[in-house]
Amino acid sequence: MLPPDFRELIQARSSEGRIMLTNFDGCVVGYPLPEWEEIEQSFNKINMTNRNARDFHRFFISGAMEVSLDKQGRILVPPYLRSYAGMNKDVVLAGVGRKFEIWDLESFELQRRKMEQDFDSVMDSLAENGFELRF
Repeated sequence: MLPPDFRELIQARSSEGRIMLTNFDGCVVGYPLPEWEEIEQSFNKINMTNRNARDFHRFFISGAMEVSLDKQGRILVPPYLRSYAGMNKDVVLAGVGRKFEIWDLESFELQRRKMEQDFDSVMDSLAENGFELRF
């Protein structure tokens, strides 16, 4: 079940409450349908002669499935995506900008601990690559 704030955002972008789910970073990622259409268009700009680009495109797009919110604000995550994300019992729903992620609780906590340990080096790397983050 998606929290009310998430449901409202999704329904504002897609009146039918349609969402695309896919596999990415060890979790299930959900995009409102208009966002997903932009992502699909961005693949048209990738050089598909590159094997890594083709493999990523295949993995990311072929893992996608359209789902809709039901009247209670729930979505059904297909078994192959639950398996990919290692979802057992407890899950975490994380809002991440224009998308949301559904994680197995243990995997999510592991990722958070890893980020805590690497935080300063990641921030330094982002700064070195010209990314400006204003707190």
